[in-house]
Amino acid sequence: MKKAISAACVLVLAGCSSLSPPQAWEKGNLAKPEMTMGSDTLDERFVQHIYSSKENASGGYGVGGGGCGCN
Repeated sequence: MKKAISAACVLVLAGCSSLSPPQAWEKGNLAKPEMTMGSDTLDERFVQHIYSSKENASGGYGVGGGGCGCN
């Protein structure tokens, strides 16, 4: 049983080694603004506000307030 599990792990790892980085013609799609993380600053501020409201007990990212996010 251990040999079968070991063989399966080796096959999985060998299959991952064949992955190649994106080609030059594929990088154009990755460079678009909508593909970046956090490209929408208004949405990021909204998410940050919700996070700090929920994590008020541990400090969040700024001055604490109520848990409802209304301050």
